[in-house]
Amino acid sequence: MNTDELAGLYLLTPPKIELATFGDKLKSVLDTGAVDCLQLRLKDVSDDDIRKAIDTILPMCNDRDIPLILNDRPDIAKKSGCDGVHVGEEDASYDEARAIMGEEHIVGVSCYDSRHRAMILGDKGADYVAFGAFYPTETKEAKTSVTPEILEIWTTFTTVPCVAIGGITAENVAPIVLAGADFVAVTGGVWNHPDGPEAGAKAIKAAIAATEI
Repeated sequence: MNTDELAGLYLLTPPKIELATFGDKLKSVLDTGAVDCLQLRLKDVSDDDIRKAIDTILPMCNDRDIPLILNDRPDIAKKSGCDGVHVGEEDASYDEARAIMGEEHIVGVSCYDSRHRAMILGDKGADYVAFGAFYPTETKEAKTSVTPEILEIWTTFTTVPCVAIGGITAENVAPIVLAGADFVAVTGGVWNHPDGPEAGAKAIKAAIAATEI
């Protein structure tokens, strides 16, 4: 995951998808050019369903040079050819994930509201740390609530990339970008956009760009 001056859009898939129709919808979103990284985040599905989803989505990402990160499952991520894995506090540990994925793959970690956890895992070699939730979200029940100040403090003391997550939309992304987020992770702000997910992705990317003017 390369960072540049502008924060990147880190798109998460909805936790439940109908693969037969989702593939075309995702392709349209990726074709906007607004997405910098994609996380496949499926909940309460079988391992086989996860593998089938990867088989559909990974070629799309590879064709567009977009990293595909799998949530929770380093074992499936490595065997399926994903670019990396994202783990939370209740998933595989960072050490387990890194041992499975190897140094050449991305391992990102959820750090919620804990700069202490972020510092420990950043020092261990995590490729990015994720803080949140910044805003109320309907995607999942947030364990913690944070303000943009955590990003300001983090970016002052370390160069480990940070991801902001939780209820982010085009309307509220500016303070997070200005605080120093390297990536903004979005689910509902894209998939639930009233004008469709393509419009949602473009709107967030435009809002990010507007903070740099």
